[in-house]
Amino acid sequence: MKIIFLGTNGWYDTATGNTISILVETTKAYIVFDAGNGLYKLDRFIQIRKPVYLFLSHLHLDHIIGLHTLAKLNLPQGMHIVVPKQLKKELQRFMRRPLTVPFNKLPFCRVKLQSYHKMIKAPFSIKSYRLNHPSPCWGYRLYADGKVLAYGPDTGLCSNLFKLAKQADVYISESSWLPGETHQGWTHLNPELAAGVAKQAQVKRLILTHFDASRYTTLAHRRRAELVAKKIFKNTIAAEDNQEMNI
Repeated sequence: MKIIFLGTNGWYDTATGNTISILVETTKAYIVFDAGNGLYKLDRFIQIRKPVYLFLSHLHLDHIIGLHTLAKLNLPQGMHIVVPKQLKKELQRFMRRPLTVPFNKLPFCRVKLQSYHKMIKAPFSIKSYRLNHPSPCWGYRLYADGKVLAYGPDTGLCSNLFKLAKQADVYISESSWLPGETHQGWTHLNPELAAGVAKQAQVKRLILTHFDASRYTTLAHRRRAELVAKKIFKNTIAAEDNQEMNI
């Protein structure tokens, strides 16, 4: 299993990175989590004709704005775009003219928009967990190649977050707030909270991403977040755009 961070920012693009999108390559499929502006890089890494699945966590723009770049891709195998059923109609309203190219007008004609609960059989297993965020948001737990990868997008602490991360080989966690920072009513994690989840859930590796662009204005801020998190959970990495990891 290989993880490629196409975008690692939250909210908006800066010199530190594009908004959130993560590519996971398994032996039998490409799995993409979220479609921030980093999604435009996808065709750099899809070199083999394996099925492609895009899982969306929620509909905040920093997680879907990259969908307008799908028109540049050439995917003869097509793409399965998977969302929780509660979000399907809203996503279809976004993917239309004059905003962008509709799904049925994309140059690769085999785009299948599916709700998570009606997804066709795939060469991997996946579970979704509703998380704690002002906009309805879901995390995903992927089982593939004998590994478990947990993706925890925008959320505050909640019981489902611990279920999502439990004993995962890799837990990819948002870390929007700076160390020590919290905001009542706008639920996100800081590096200490993310590390606390990783420790309690007994994961093997924690990867921090989705850094709020207005707070993490330099990569040095990410390095500090990594150091703070390491004091709680040693095996922590702060991700950067275009970083690749083999699991």
